[in-house]
Amino acid sequence: MTSVQHISKPDRLPPISQSGPIAWVRERFFSSIGNTILTFIGLYLLYLIVPPMLNWAILDANISGTDRSVCDANRDGACWTFIKVRIVQIMFGLFYSANPDQIWRPIMAFAILGGLITALLLPWIPKKPYIGAFTIFVFPFIAYALIHGEWLGLKVAESDTWGGLMLTLILAFIGIAAAFPIGIMMALGRQSDLPIIRYLCVLYIELWRAAPLITILFMASVMIPLFFPAELDFDKVLRALIGISLFQSAYTAEAIRGGLQAIPKGQYEAADALGLSYWKKTILIILPQALKISIPGIVNTFITLFKDTSLVSIIALTELTGITRFAAGSLEWKGKLIEGYVFAAFIYWCFCFSMSRYASSLERKLDTSHRN
Repeated sequence: MTSVQHISKPDRLPPISQSGPIAWVRERFFSSIGNTILTFIGLYLLYLIVPPMLNWAILDANISGTDRSVCDANRDGACWTFIKVRIVQIMFGLFYSANPDQIWRPIMAFAILGGLITALLLPWIPKKPYIGAFTIFVFPFIAYALIHGEWLGLKVAESDTWGGLMLTLILAFIGIAAAFPIGIMMALGRQSDLPIIRYLCVLYIELWRAAPLITILFMASVMIPLFFPAELDFDKVLRALIGISLFQSAYTAEAIRGGLQAIPKGQYEAADALGLSYWKKTILIILPQALKISIPGIVNTFITLFKDTSLVSIIALTELTGITRFAAGSLEWKGKLIEGYVFAAFIYWCFCFSMSRYASSLERKLDTSHRN
């Protein structure tokens, strides 16, 4: 009889998991020797930066009291008491000082804007295109009527008193709302088959893109009054809005033009085969696809504009960073500029991050590529 001889096999390690949190960490931070070294360097830098920052901003921070005496007693942490005491000034600028009994007006405007944005974010709310159009084209007039007051027969709040986050939102929102339709028309004109229209649109776009925003704001503040009669008063806020809108429309036009060029030629040919006119073809077929493709570029220009509103300080407008610097320069709170700038940076981050996340969700919702 032949005996069956069992051959022992060498021990094998269990297969490495290809999914799960461990695999995710290994793939992104320890996939190679170089990545491993960079990971440990990054962890060491975080160890050097994060604990002192947490101690200064949270653990050793001061938020009690109503004056700087509590902050002077403990100088190791941030003095958030300054933000607590001056929060109304940082939000509304000098509006509260000039009109303390009318502060409900900008608050109501912000509440309406918040309600409109919430309606756009909630998936079960119908008629979103109409809500979006109302937000862009109608709400700016409602906000102006509430804040300025003249149209509604309220006490007039001159734009010289506007400031803080309120002014930042006004400049950014109206600049975006005005630049969007102008940018669409300029992008379509640049793609036009009519040479005169195309050259004029190219000239407009390249002219505004060739100059930095700070120069345009300065020129708008100085030059616009020279082109109109002396009795026609253009306040500084309106001058800034004109300059910002024209500047932003050029960048919006270029973002939309990229979307127009990305549309396959077959879409144009199919629309022509259906006998659609130019405007029906553009509004119903071409433009919706171009705007969907252009969402990342458009939102990027909007985020940039929101941050660039801080440049209006050169024409003596006290937006968010300007009013923060003004409040920290007072005798009572002198030396607390770092806390003010950190708070302003946090507000900028909240708004910019929210715009970015909404754009990402909108892009995923409109995605029709059917990718796995």
